[in-house]
Amino acid sequence: MRKSLKEIAQILEGELIGDGDVIITGVCGIEDAAQGDITFLANPRYAQLLTTTHASAVITSLDVKTASKPIIRTTNPSLAFAKVLSLVLPEEIKHPRGIHPSAIIGKDVLLGEGVAIGAYTVIGDEASIGDNTIIYPGCFIGQRTSIGSNTLIYPNVSIRERIAIGKGVIIHSGTVVGSDGFGFATVDGAHHKIPQVGTVEIGDDVEIGANVTIDRARFAKTIIGKGTKIDNLVQIAHNVEIGENCLVVAQVGISGSTVLGKNVVLAGQVGLVGHIKVGDGAVVAAQSGVSKSIPPGTMMWGYPAKPISEAKRINACVMRLPELHKAVMELKKEIEGLKEQIKRLTK
Repeated sequence: MRKSLKEIAQILEGELIGDGDVIITGVCGIEDAAQGDITFLANPRYAQLLTTTHASAVITSLDVKTASKPIIRTTNPSLAFAKVLSLVLPEEIKHPRGIHPSAIIGKDVLLGEGVAIGAYTVIGDEASIGDNTIIYPGCFIGQRTSIGSNTLIYPNVSIRERIAIGKGVIIHSGTVVGSDGFGFATVDGAHHKIPQVGTVEIGDDVEIGANVTIDRARFAKTIIGKGTKIDNLVQIAHNVEIGENCLVVAQVGISGSTVLGKNVVLAGQVGLVGHIKVGDGAVVAAQSGVSKSIPPGTMMWGYPAKPISEAKRINACVMRLPELHKAVMELKKEIEGLKEQIKRLTK
């Protein structure tokens, strides 16, 4: 890439402050950027980096008014920077095309226009694959599973039987969709498997990270709503319902029959018990353990999770425990001393 800052500002439809003739030849993070690079600053908390970065220009939020170097002010610096990245990306990755000779296609399979199926992929009987969907090598698509158009499935993904996947979905390597839910009845110390006869329904524009497991429902459906993004190493149990446009970060575990509303955020390593509801727009901070339903718009933290203002107060008290323990021990010694004095005075 070799563009003037003025050209980049026009592409981003941002407000340029500073020399528009500066030539940009690369992109980089704000702390590692060098002369000729453009970078971005999304969080005003790190505004001091504007004075220390070696970048030639910075994409910022509208909160930044001036800087010691040229800036482009935008409403969403992260999204704007992503657009700049697209200008310097290497040549587009060449996805598989056509049907590889080693792919195994079952009976009565419906393949749309422009479908690509990689080597050693197995498509079960009566499955349907929408137009322009790409399935990389080593995947398994079960019987009567339907996959919408313009979906991208990376290598070694397993999608079991009778699963419904929408349009524009991305599924990364190693993920399993439609595995049996964890259901057993314990009788006289022996665990008897309960059949899991439901399915999984994944909405349009969902992205699922690597090595995610989404269990099929015991009955009915496990549901992932439209526009939801799921990070790597997430476990979603049977009959879970996740609403539209949720963010589920790495190593989250969601127990069976839990329901998430729209725009919920579960940060890394959050765990939720089963049969609870998380309201629209709720946020659960990292490593929290959720044992009760959460009202809409609430931010929770801790184990067990509490409203974050309450959790912070409790945490502050816990951090002071060593001092409090020391103070209590000193008071205990003083009380013992006073008791001894009283005994001597009363003799």
